Amino acid sequence: MTRVKLIHTLLLLSLIICTSLNIASAQSLESRMDSLILTLFNDKDGPGAVFMVAQNGKPIYQKAFGKANLESDVNLTPENVFQLGSMTKQFTAVAILMLEEQGKLSVKDPVSKYIADYPSGNKITIHHLLTHTSGIKDFTSMKSLSTIAQKDMSPEMMVNFFKSEPADFAPGERFAYNNSGYVLLGYIIELVSGETYKDFIGKHIFDKVGMSQSYYCSDRQIIKKRAYGYHKKEYGYVNKTMISFSVPFSSGSLMSTTGDMLKWQNALNQHLLLNAATTQKAFTKYKLNTGEEFAYGYGWHIREIKGMPAREHGGSIFGFKTMGVYIPGEDIYVIGMSNCDCNSPTKITEDLTALALDELRKQK
Repeated sequence: MTRVKLIHTLLLLSLIICTSLNIASAQSLESRMDSLILTLFNDKDGPGAVFMVAQNGKPIYQKAFGKANLESDVNLTPENVFQLGSMTKQFTAVAILMLEEQGKLSVKDPVSKYIADYPSGNKITIHHLLTHTSGIKDFTSMKSLSTIAQKDMSPEMMVNFFKSEPADFAPGERFAYNNSGYVLLGYIIELVSGETYKDFIGKHIFDKVGMSQSYYCSDRQIIKKRAYGYHKKEYGYVNKTMISFSVPFSSGSLMSTTGDMLKWQNALNQHLLLNAATTQKAFTKYKLNTGEEFAYGYGWHIREIKGMPAREHGGSIFGFKTMGVYIPGEDIYVIGMSNCDCNSPTKITEDLTALALDELRKQK
């Protein structure tokens, strides 16, 4: 064998070995991710979940477990549409920042600028609403919530429902997760833009990003590939409790797919909706009146996984639980969506993120 042929042969063998190792590594990662998910979502005849792990804007793992509809015995697929719950808050926060970029409002504005009769509205700013530091009463903790849960409520009616409740603390004094604040933000979006929240999100975010399988929630609209939501009782699964989506409104009434949520994350990275400086406002940790920093930006928790900065948020609404995690330093996005509120995808989503980070470090 000539020297040239020998070199070519060795290079070919090296390529084959490297390719085989990469395939084995990918299969190993896939099987480990499967095993992790199956520790909780292992009932193939019950409702389940969809998970996706993406790197550099593209999925490297995407699978569905369980049923999308128990009555029709339809399996879940990665294309199914789930209710997002509080992951809706990301869209509400970005919509506010879009309006700020357009010069139509400022996060420093007091609520009273838009709702003149709001109690202490001159002391509560849009920033307080975005960061859950307003101190206003969270309507989900009110005993009277059941009286409106299935009623069609206008945004103004929703605000009137909780606005006279005593404040829990002075604005900026504490961080306390608050759905009422995000309902107020949705109402402000409508007042400032002249569009309904549903139309604003649909036209200026979903359509612009190409999120064709994302919607404002509806139990009446025909939504292709809808995942149906369930509760679990002692005697088995039941269909989710019906609510009017005008109640959670801009704090929790959007629905989407894992694929569309990746488009959303990519759009944020590519600054399709906001410029870089404004985008950063959403992912900044802010401070209380005391100067103490808290781990929440505008619509995202700001945390760490495996020592890496992470942006994350979950959601919970009757019949559904969701969780999304993004690692900006490695462009890793992981999302989990469950169609039974009996099983939360939160820990598994975070564990999948840690697993993806470990694998990435091995490759470096």
